[in-house]
This record gives sequence, structure tokens and C-alpha cells, in this order.
Amino acid sequence: MTKKLLMGNEAFAHAALEAGVRVVAGYPGTPSSELIETVAKLHGEGAARGIHVEWSTNEKSALELLAGASYTGARCLFTCKQVGLNVASDALMSLNYVGVKGGMVLFVADDPGPISSQTEQDTRRFASFAKVPVLDPATPDQGFAMMQAAFDLSERYHTPVIVRPTTRINHASTFFDVADVTDARPVPDEGFERDSKWVIFPRRAYQAHGEINERLAAIAHDFAAEPTLAAFNPAAESGTTPRLGIVAGGVSAAYAREALRMVEARAAERGVEVPAYRFWQVGTPYPFPEELAAQFTEGLQQVLVLEELDHVLEDALLVHAGRTHAAFEVKGKLTGDTRDRGENDVDDSAARIAAFLGIPAAAPAAAPASYDAADDPLPVRPPVLCAGCPHRGSFYAVKRALGKTPAVLCGDIGCYTLGNAQPLDAVDTCLCMGAGITMAQGFSVAEPHKKTLAFVGDSTFFASGLPGIVNAVYNGHDVTVCVLDNATTAMTGSQPHPGTGVTLMGPKREPISIQRVLEAVGFTCIVHADPLDLEGSIAAVKEAVDFEGPSAILFESPCIQLVKPGAPALVDAEACTGCKKCITEIGCPGIGFDPDARGPKSRERGQAFVDPSLCNGCGLCTQICPFDALGMTQTNVSRETSAPASAEGGSRA
Repeated sequence: MTKKLLMGNEAFAHAALEAGVRVVAGYPGTPSSELIETVAKLHGEGAARGIHVEWSTNEKSALELLAGASYTGARCLFTCKQVGLNVASDALMSLNYVGVKGGMVLFVADDPGPISSQTEQDTRRFASFAKVPVLDPATPDQGFAMMQAAFDLSERYHTPVIVRPTTRINHASTFFDVADVTDARPVPDEGFERDSKWVIFPRRAYQAHGEINERLAAIAHDFAAEPTLAAFNPAAESGTTPRLGIVAGGVSAAYAREALRMVEARAAERGVEVPAYRFWQVGTPYPFPEELAAQFTEGLQQVLVLEELDHVLEDALLVHAGRTHAAFEVKGKLTGDTRDRGENDVDDSAARIAAFLGIPAAAPAAAPASYDAADDPLPVRPPVLCAGCPHRGSFYAVKRALGKTPAVLCGDIGCYTLGNAQPLDAVDTCLCMGAGITMAQGFSVAEPHKKTLAFVGDSTFFASGLPGIVNAVYNGHDVTVCVLDNATTAMTGSQPHPGTGVTLMGPKREPISIQRVLEAVGFTCIVHADPLDLEGSIAAVKEAVDFEGPSAILFESPCIQLVKPGAPALVDAEACTGCKKCITEIGCPGIGFDPDARGPKSRERGQAFVDPSLCNGCGLCTQICPFDALGMTQTNVSRETSAPASAEGGSRA
């Protein structure tokens, strides 16, 4: 064993490996991605032996692959973020009815805030909907233990089990004692055994539903009575005969513990007595451990619930109170006593706990004499496309080619969602992965007088875009699909995908050609463009948009994370007029403006400048300046890349 400082996701990877996981698969999505990357790294170093690890085409493919492996008795681990579970849900709903053989753990990371997601979807709700047990860690350490316990629970009851960390747990770091080398648990000698139970028919589903209900009741009892699982639901009591209770789940339990220490310390400083209370962390929210709830709530008059996202624990306590005719009052999101969205934090939790305990708030401290406006919080900085990002050229070329032509521009999930921002203003809709392609078809049917274009990254093209492109051909929709091929899954950390040919197990496959896929399904108008060649890109867009029927533009240029940067662009102070077109047209963060600069043509207007620490020499700005005031050096004639010729601009954020 070695003590290592690990990010939560890295620790979860080690926990799964120490539990003997045999097959690991998923799809990139912040905040979950580092788990699979850690497994792949350890496998590549020879420290994780006997495993298979892969980035699958999408979450549904990953879970179905793992279902097959689990039927042999292999321990399996699935990873995704909360919205990725939607894609896997078709398989999950049936898998729970069919059951598993080898332990099947679903590592699903929720994103309160949301920090990098479309929604604040709560996986605890999904667990209840799917009737799948869920474990909810308060700290990375507890998550490590939960990951190992989840495999045992899964095999004991032949059910998938969800481990549901949130962003702060995934990305927090602490020290862990981890095994230097791990070996996958071997597949049992009997392997896959043919049995009608593996085939889901209505009659079998009816029987399985009853089995699910019975095992959920048994699991709820285990959550209260089995020592390993009950340890995830610790309770504590302050004082004697408490009438107040505090319940917390997930990372909110860690916040609440710290908040209680703060409240008690501040009360002691002011000579205020803190009333007796009970505290309970619910680490196993579904099925809800009602036996523990009964013990916790006995004699209580009020209970405050602290949790992120939905009021899951609050609902469970209300149901428990109704069923048992208990007299305690539940306070939380539904009563306005806690935040109804976003993340909790220690300070907010302390204020709400103090109010709940009836402790007067301390008077605000006077502002220090040295206070000035510089002490105010900085304004929020919106995310932008990186300097030199090829997507900027793609969006700009489309807008230039369309001119005043009525059009709807459908976006997708990934870096290129940022095309919505000014000054590009090139994304009108964004719903979910792959939806842009099919939504564009809906717009074309309802408003045929408008041109409809859809932007999709190359990873998203393979993950969820294929059904939409087939539908476009099958139904003859007049849409233009713009594939933003930047040679990686950029937003989630540059993971490979089918268009790169790179796999996590080592061998490089032949990259799957997007053009050949489009040709195979029936696209006859497919044009290529380098988004950093403005005039060429404009011409390509016009050709594709003028085509009647489904057409495609393949914008091909690697992500700047994969290229060797060239010398930055230069501003000719003698030629710059201070018109700001280089800034207002494309919004590249590598270009700034100095209002104090003076030149023979700019005079009192100021001049543009290039930040050499940001500019990577893409040259797009030089093609926009109407006065040839922006130029490139001789060392900047091409962008070298170490990336495959085809890969991504879209993934689960």
C-alpha cells in the first residue's frame, strides 16, 4: 500500500480496482471523467491487471456492454454524469428487471449549480424511478468505502447499484492508502449460464417487479442493520432530550458538520446556549432506511433537512411522518428554509442552522477603515471559446455566408455551445446531445422559408448524431449539418472517440470516417472546409446551404490543445485605424484594445493589440481586418498537430 494525494475521482478508480472490477466503460462528462482516465493510466502502467477499460460511443452503449460482461460474473463499473444517465436509461430500466450476476456499479456524478451541465438533474430521483439502490457520499473517503460496498451489495441482491457523488466530492483531494498493484476478480468458472431469466418478456417482467419490491425492502433493512452499510448513515446527539433534528445528505452533510461547529463556537463566544439537537447523515437515500428514521425522529418536534438539488430526503421524512402519524414538522426546500437550487455551502448552512436552533444572528461587522471599491467581488466572467479555437472560424463563416438570409442555427452540447455568445451570436438553440441535427429538421418542416443549420462536434456525431442524420435522409429534410471536427473530445479533457481511432487499451484502430458514414446513409452533398481559411469556408457554406435536401459541411481543424502554437499575430500601428472590427466580429480573447494607443490612422480612437501569451497564430483575425493592419510572421504559416486527422468538438460538458 502507498499513501497518495488523490482527487476524489482518482480515489474512486482505485476503490473499484481494489474491489476487483473487471470491465470499466463510460462516456466523458464533467465531473465524472477522471475516473476512467485513472483506470486507463493505471492499466497502461501495469498497476491494474486483467481489466478492460474503454470510452464507449455513448452511455447506452457502455451500459449494454457492461450488462453482457456482468452476465458472465465479471464485476463491472459504468461512469457518466447525471444527464448521461438519461441516455443509458433504456438499458438501465430493463437491466434492473433482468438482474445482474457480477457486481454492477453505476458511478453517476451530479452537478449542482449547475457548473458544467444543462440541468440540475438529481440522480437520487432517477434511482427511485428505476428502483435501483443509491449511495450518496459526504466525502471522498466515504465514497471510497461506498464504492467497494456497492459491488458487494450488487452481487448479494443481483441488482445494479448507483454511487452518486457530486462535483465537490469528485474534485476534492485528500490522502488515501491505495494498493500499488490490483488484479481484476476472475470470471467464475461457469461464466455465462444460459437461462430464460436473461430474456425479458412481459411474464418475466411481472415476476421480476415483485422481486425488485421485495429486495428493496430487504436492502432498506440492510441500510439500517448491516454494519458496513449502516455506517454510511451515522447519527449523533448533542445534549439531552433533544426536540430538534438536522438531517443532511451528500456533501451537505460535511457542510452541516462544519456549520454546527461554527454555530456552537460563535454561540460560546457570545455566551448563548445551543439547544440540544440530533444530527443524522443519510448516505443511503434510496431505498430510504425507515428503521433509522424512526429511531432518529423519536421525540423530535422539528427536523431541518439540508440537501442539494431535489427535496428527496425531505419527501422521505414527510412520507415517514404520514405513515407513522408522527408529530414532527419537516423544514427544508419545500418550506423555504433551505436553498431550493444550486449548491449549499458552509456559511449558508451555518446561517440556516442557527436560525433553526433559534440562535440570534451576530451583528454584521463594521467595514474596515481601509475598505474601498476594490474589495467588492469581481464581476462574473462568462466562458468563451479559446483564442485560436477553430470553431470561431466555423461560426463566423456561416454567419458571413448567410448574410441576411433568414435562418435558424441549432447548436449542441460541447465547447461550441459558446457560439451563442456575442459577437458570434451563431447558436439559436441547444437542448441535449445530438438534438441540434433533429431539431433543425423540425424547423425546416415548420418554417420552410428559412435555412436550417445544425452544429455538431465529431464525438457527438458518433455518440448521438447518427439517428438524426439517418432521419434527415430518410425523410428528405432540407438541412445543413455542420460537423465541427477538432480532433478530440475537447470540453471534457481531450478524450478519444471513434473518429480518432485511439483506444484506452492501447491499440490504435482505423479512425471511422465521418464522410464515409455520411455517404453510407445517403448524403450526396458533403463539402470540406478549413475554418481558419475564411474565404474557403464561406464558399463551402454557400455550396452546402444552396443544396436542396440534406447536406453537410465538415469543418476540419484540430483543437488548440493539440497543436504546437505558432508565433502570434502582429498589429501594424501605422495601419491600424482603431475600428475594432477584429474584436467586434469574432471576439477572440487574444485580441485586446488600448484606448491610449495613438497612430497616424487611429489618432485619438486607440488601437487593437494582440496578447502574445494567448495568441497561437491561427491567423483568422488577419483575414478580417479591412485595413491589413493585422499580419503574421514567416514562422507562422501552418499549424503543426500531433492529433489524429479526425476527432471532436462536442461531448458532455
